Amino acid sequence: MAKIKIKQIRSRIGRPKDQKRTLDALGLRKMNATVTHEATPQILGMVRKIKHLITVVE
Repeated sequence: MAKIKIKQIRSRIGRPKDQKRTLDALGLRKMNATVTHEATPQILGMVRKIKHLITVVE
């Protein structure tokens, strides 16, 4: 599987609860935090849900 790097670029303040939970599930808790995950369908679905808050590096 390919690895992807995910970086949070926008704040979670004022976002719906499901988007906050998705950020937590990905391990993003602060601005400019970066995490690495396998590119599984589950992870890609979470990325798609909060694509306006993050940036992805393949």
